[in-house]
Amino acid sequence: MDENRLGLYLKDRRGKLDPIAFGLPLIRRRTPGLRREEVAQRAGVSATWYTWLEQGRGGAPSAGVLERIAHALMLTDAEREHLFRLGLGRPPEIHYQAQAPEGVTPRLQRVLDSLELSPAIVKTLTWDIVAWNRAAAAVLTDYGKLPREQRNILRLIFCSPRARAAQQDWESVARFVVAAFRADAIRAGSAKNVEALVEDLSRLSPEFKRMWQDNDVRNYGEGTKYILHPTVGRLGMEYSSFAVDGRPDLGMVIYNPSTPEDADRIRSLIKTYLSA
Repeated sequence: MDENRLGLYLKDRRGKLDPIAFGLPLIRRRTPGLRREEVAQRAGVSATWYTWLEQGRGGAPSAGVLERIAHALMLTDAEREHLFRLGLGRPPEIHYQAQAPEGVTPRLQRVLDSLELSPAIVKTLTWDIVAWNRAAAAVLTDYGKLPREQRNILRLIFCSPRARAAQQDWESVARFVVAAFRADAIRAGSAKNVEALVEDLSRLSPEFKRMWQDNDVRNYGEGTKYILHPTVGRLGMEYSSFAVDGRPDLGMVIYNPSTPEDADRIRSLIKTYLSA
């Protein structure tokens, strides 16, 4: 079995490109697609080195070079990730995407809406809430009534008295949120956006500033969350976090009622929310 999987993949992608689409001259070509030197020129690397890379003797490429090759070959996001896994054994760094006005795709929103008794949200790497379902609005926060800039988990935890009062152990929850946010912030690949949020929260909340300076890091993962709801009292929910395929800048969190009694409480809250 040929172990030069990176070289074979590069050759395959190169062979599937149409020279005419790149404005290249219509000359006789022995094989379909672009020539190695044409890809090398587009990627800003030497033709000799690129040839060695396809032949499996060019050494390990850098992430920057793989980015340029991905652009030269006009790879899709999925193809680009595959290229990085072959070349470096890991996915590429996440390109931060600012919140789009339309939020998530209608298909993903329908997934959220299908979870009738399970509050669910979709958040960015800087923890802005970009989508939610009816159960989340009824149980957690009616995000639709908040200005867009306030739909942020950290801003709610540290700056909203209502959100603070809903936490059974605010100090513990706040520390967890900050530590998990730090892990996502590193993945965001946009220091400017993260620094602006951290600076603003540090100015607004001495408690956030103190916790941020502790440098704790945690994954969101899964667990059990308890909230103190002003209407139904203590409410327990098991939560799990998921990546959104094709959107590495987004994550989904789903909360399921811990007990049948908790499910009844959520059902009651949704009924009240709909009748309001």
